[in-house]
Amino acid sequence: MYCTLKHLLNTILFCCSAVQFVFAQPALPVVLDTIAVGGTGGMDYITCDPASHRLYISHSTRVEVVQYETKVHIGTITNTPGVHGIALARELGRGFTSNGKDNTATVFDLSALAVIGTIDVQGTKPDGILYEPATKRVFTFNGGSENCTAIDAATMKVVGTLALGGGPEAAVADGKGDIYVNIESKSEVVRFDAAALTIRSRWPLAPAQTPTGISMDRAHRVLFIGGRNQVFVACSADDGKILANIPIGQGVDGIAFDSATGLIYVSNKDGSLDLIHEEGPSTFTKVGKLRTSPGAKTLALDPESHHVFLPAARQTDGSGGMKGELMVLVVGVR
Repeated sequence: MYCTLKHLLNTILFCCSAVQFVFAQPALPVVLDTIAVGGTGGMDYITCDPASHRLYISHSTRVEVVQYETKVHIGTITNTPGVHGIALARELGRGFTSNGKDNTATVFDLSALAVIGTIDVQGTKPDGILYEPATKRVFTFNGGSENCTAIDAATMKVVGTLALGGGPEAAVADGKGDIYVNIESKSEVVRFDAAALTIRSRWPLAPAQTPTGISMDRAHRVLFIGGRNQVFVACSADDGKILANIPIGQGVDGIAFDSATGLIYVSNKDGSLDLIHEEGPSTFTKVGKLRTSPGAKTLALDPESHHVFLPAARQTDGSGGMKGELMVLVVGVR
């Protein structure tokens, strides 16, 4: 009788603990809203500026600028043929775009949203673009010439190029002078010194192949990388060791890490957003998958509101395809 009672009490305590655990789980993000931007044409990267509450969205031959709190379209940056990405040098009051069709970078004023210059990047098919704060340089990653170009953000002059040994995709800076860039054609990541323009390391990313999106936990020095073979990997930014691999959706192109919540967002062209949680520096758990919109493959995070923004096409013909007027999905916790 005593053993039976003890077993019953233990069972009740276990169940109560389980209930407490379930209710302790944080709410997962959902699609909260949409921002209508308008106009048709292809989309690529989106950049969030939390200081001004603005989104900069690449849109075929131009960049659309939206104030996301008011959902108002406030301007357009022109002269950006085949624009892919937008990098912001806020302390200089300038923005830079990578223009894949004419191998240039357009420089614009962040206040007036007016073009102030155009730079020949001395490479072909610039795609990803990044501002590195320690050197105050802008880097374009040139898929056609398999190199990157360093531009002095103050003088708007090219200060050098670096051969990367393969076609580069997205990149991330560690804030201490190093840059990590995915080499899509070689399924590896390259670490290089932003000041010296020298390669420090080159690491394979297997089981991830054809890497595109990248983000970083700078505090724990972990890279988050998405492969087009539907595999996400977390790897050490110090030695390249693969810490975890997790299945993701099809057509990954964007990754964002929210250091405050530990959530990693992985956006996919198939219209899905994978949600992965960093339990610790080497432990990662997939906690959900959110349906977004076909073609919503890139994203930007506002670290203050913890909202994630994804450019997509509003369907106007009922076809269910990826063509339509530009809109932005807003994802967050209710």
